[in-house]
Amino acid sequence: MNRQRTIKKEIVLEGKGLHTANQAKIKFKPAAVNSGINFIRVDLDGCPRIRAEWENVLEESFTMRRTSIGNGKYRIHTVEHIMAAICGLGIDNLDIEISNNEVPGFDGSAKIIAEALSKSGIEEQDSVRNYFLLREPVFAEEGNSSIIAIPSQGFRVSYTLNYEGQPLLKSGYFDYKSNSDFFLKEVASARTFCLEEEAGDLQGKGLGAGASYENTLVVGKKGVVNNKLRYEDEFVRHKVLDLIGDIYLLGCPLKAHIIAIKSGHGLNLKLLRKIKQQMERSYASGVQLNYQPIEGEQLGIEDIMKILPHRQPFLFVDRIVYIDKGKRARGIKNVTINDYFFKGHFPGRPVMPGVLVVEAMAQVAGVMMLSSSCNQGKLAFFMAANNIKWRKPVLPGDQLILDVEALKIKAKTGQVRGRAMVGDKVVAEADLMFALVDR
Repeated sequence: MNRQRTIKKEIVLEGKGLHTANQAKIKFKPAAVNSGINFIRVDLDGCPRIRAEWENVLEESFTMRRTSIGNGKYRIHTVEHIMAAICGLGIDNLDIEISNNEVPGFDGSAKIIAEALSKSGIEEQDSVRNYFLLREPVFAEEGNSSIIAIPSQGFRVSYTLNYEGQPLLKSGYFDYKSNSDFFLKEVASARTFCLEEEAGDLQGKGLGAGASYENTLVVGKKGVVNNKLRYEDEFVRHKVLDLIGDIYLLGCPLKAHIIAIKSGHGLNLKLLRKIKQQMERSYASGVQLNYQPIEGEQLGIEDIMKILPHRQPFLFVDRIVYIDKGKRARGIKNVTINDYFFKGHFPGRPVMPGVLVVEAMAQVAGVMMLSSSCNQGKLAFFMAANNIKWRKPVLPGDQLILDVEALKIKAKTGQVRGRAMVGDKVVAEADLMFALVDR
């Protein structure tokens, strides 16, 4: 079972941006579970935080030959290499303090970043990793370039590169399957490139101010200018590197096979938008009666109601963000002041009743048990709760994270261990027992 990961200790790197030439210091810091990847502009008043996810990706005018994110007037440019390193190493949670508006380009690859993160040490956290499992193919094209993502049980990229009229950039193919060691050895060191004939035009558009022959492979008619290739197919490997970084802006790891032909940042982000749209639709889509949720599946409220008999106001799970075939599951309950129980439970100082926190855990456990093929169509009656501990109050505005793990599931009974968290703090835990009966 994969768990979320962060780094063990802080690391600091410094360099100038490929496009702005702005000098920047970046500090990588461990972050709590479920916090995601966040950039923090420490050079600005208030140190604004920009989460690395689709909602903050800037429009194409800011992403020509690079990928940028922003929140209002705050921006960070050229995040694709750093995001690729984070994705390639399987890191889920990280705070990245940055002292300027562009990520340093270093040698034009993700090598220095990936090696520093790896050297700092990567550790598992006490929470299940949240994936999005693509359910239907999505496709984008532009001219003679195209990209498609199809469902898969892992993350894979197959890329074909072909620049007509450029002998050195002849047709090339590279296949990447998610693996940290393979990423470090075969992908991280691939450097960015451009055609010699493009260089002047790009700089005229305000790009490449920090580029040099050392950090950018400039391809002329006779080959690479003032540099040597690290791999014979370094160009296609770098395209894969960029794509990995762009797709990780989904906000969580993706399970899909991406097949790309001459795709660049613009097309990568078009595909990413369609994947995000499918993710959002999945929260509201219904589960068919003969459908069994699989590992990585995310269930919306309507899906949950096709498995559980509970209805409002006694349904305390808004979403199932992870499920593993009757073994483990994670649910989310967004606690609001409009929840009915706050009207009578300490109305002057509203606190979610502890017994309802345990009931919410039990409902996630019910989804986990009843979604397996052997228990479909049954009911899970809550019989007993042992070793209950309430550690912290749950208040309006909290997001309750409900993790359950099967201890022993038989034909007629189920034993489950549950834990409720707000952020990275445990608020309640209990061992739960159920009777599994036919409807």
